[in-house]
Amino acid sequence: MKTRKHVHKEEFATPPERLFELLITPSSIRQWWNAARVIVIPEKGGTWTAAWGDDEDDPDYVSAARIRAYEPPHRIVFGDYHHHAKDGPLPFDAEFVTEFAVSAIPNGASLEVTQDGFPALPEADDFYCACQNGWAETFAGIRRLLDDSE
Repeated sequence: MKTRKHVHKEEFATPPERLFELLITPSSIRQWWNAARVIVIPEKGGTWTAAWGDDEDDPDYVSAARIRAYEPPHRIVFGDYHHHAKDGPLPFDAEFVTEFAVSAIPNGASLEVTQDGFPALPEADDFYCACQNGWAETFAGIRRLLDDSE
């Protein structure tokens, strides 16, 4: 099946180590991703899970992934996703892989996310577009968190 991907990259005025920590620290993830709960086991083979919604026993949405590569402070790769939504499953099958790459630059670090595995099918178009907008919002959340902590 033909797939498509998103790539989003921005620069931040913070060291690579600090930027990477924001990707694996549950309290930080809750802030930049507006999640209600987050669990991270930061190691290769570990898990990265976030949930949204006020009811812990019946969340609105859950996204869970296995950590396929863990190379602090430069790279983390997620795969083997499981998504759960109150309003039902995705209208398509997909094998998503998401990579966060952190690189040192003068005066800070760059963060590039590549999310691959979106089926090139019409029923995946809305979710694909929502994720594209979501990455811009996610990076804005990371920037706000960094600005607030300095």
